[in-house]
Amino acid sequence: MYILKSAMDGKLYIGSTSNLVKRLKEHNAGLVQSTKSRKPLKIAYVEGYTDESEARHREHNLKLNARAWQQLKKRINKSLTI
Repeated sequence: MYILKSAMDGKLYIGSTSNLVKRLKEHNAGLVQSTKSRKPLKIAYVEGYTDESEARHREHNLKLNARAWQQLKKRINKSLTI
């Protein structure tokens, strides 16, 4: 599970993949509809899982649970400003 940050507008994007390097290249090449106009994107946060379904569950949980997402965003933004 990964979170990318747009250098253009500072917005965060949540996703999951088994190949983060490839997926980041796809995002920055404009091949991902939801981030097409927000490039360049950089990796802001990563959580590793041994099971792809667990990573997708975490991604889904963050997208549905506003409080958990807000707390994680606060941690990410704080760590990126240090």
